Amino acid sequence: MLQIGPQDNVQKALDNARPGEVIRLAEGDYRIKTAVFTPGLTLEGAGADRTRILWDDYAKKLDKTGAEYNTFRTWTLAVCADGVTMRDLSVVNDSLHPEEKGQEVALTVYGDRFLMERCRLSSTQDTLFLGPLPDDLIERYDDFLPHWLRPSRSCLQRFTNCLIEGTVDFIFGCGEAVFDNCEIRSLCDARDIGYAAAPAHEPRQSRGFRFQSCRFTSQEGVAPGSIYLARPWRDFGLCEFRDCTYGPHISPLGFDKWNDTGRDKTARFYEHPPVSGRVPWVKTQSFPGG
Repeated sequence: MLQIGPQDNVQKALDNARPGEVIRLAEGDYRIKTAVFTPGLTLEGAGADRTRILWDDYAKKLDKTGAEYNTFRTWTLAVCADGVTMRDLSVVNDSLHPEEKGQEVALTVYGDRFLMERCRLSSTQDTLFLGPLPDDLIERYDDFLPHWLRPSRSCLQRFTNCLIEGTVDFIFGCGEAVFDNCEIRSLCDARDIGYAAAPAHEPRQSRGFRFQSCRFTSQEGVAPGSIYLARPWRDFGLCEFRDCTYGPHISPLGFDKWNDTGRDKTARFYEHPPVSGRVPWVKTQSFPGG
C-alpha cells in the first residue's frame, strides 16, 4: 500500500504503481489532470467530501497547436486499464459554463471490470464518459484520439452508492455499466433543459446502462419537468431504469428521441415498473441482456 498527499507527485505514483497495488490519497484537493494505466490498481480517498481530484479543461479550449480539445480530451481523471477500483473520493471538472465552453468531462473510464464505490463525480455537460466510443467516432477521430480510446472493446463498469451530477448528457458512452443505489443529480443550466444519460451502444451490444434503485434528484432551481432521464446519442443506445425514484424535475415523458432524429424507432430504452405518461416507445420489461 502507498500513501500519498496533495503535495506529492500523483501521476508519478500512479505510473510507478505495481498491478494490484493500493494507493491511498490523503485528505485534500489534488489539482491535477491524471490517468491510470496500471491494471488492478485500487485508488482510495479519505471520503468523497474530503479527497478531491480536480481539473478544468473544456471542449472549446485550444491546445498548443491551436486545435480545440474536443470532448474526449477534457477529462480530469482517465482510467485506461482493466480491473481498476476507486473508493471514497471525488473527481471534479470545475470549468463551469458549458453553454459557452462546451463539454467538460470529469471521469473517463476506458477499462473493463471497473468498480467505483462511495464516490462523487461532478461537472456540468458530459460528466462521465463510459468507453468505448461509438464505432463512427473511432473512425472520425482516428488521427486525433489517444491510442487507448481508438479500439472498440467490451468495457464492464459498476458504480455503487455514488453521487453523479451534471446538466446535459452527463452519463454517456457505450460502456456496459450498472449504477446501483446511486444518486443522479441534475444541476442548473442556463439552457433550462437537461438529460441525465446519453447511451450510444452498437446493435451488437446486449448490455447497456442499467440504473437500479437509483434516486434522480436535482439542485435547487432546476425547473419542474425540465430534465429527461435519457436520450439516445446513437441509434441503438441501450439503457434500463429499474426500481428508481424521480424528483419533480423529471419530465413526465421521461425520454427524448434526440432532436429531429428517428431514434425513437431504434433506441432500446426500458423502465420498470412502468410510469404513466411516458413516451410510447419506452419498453416496460427488463432488457434481455440484463
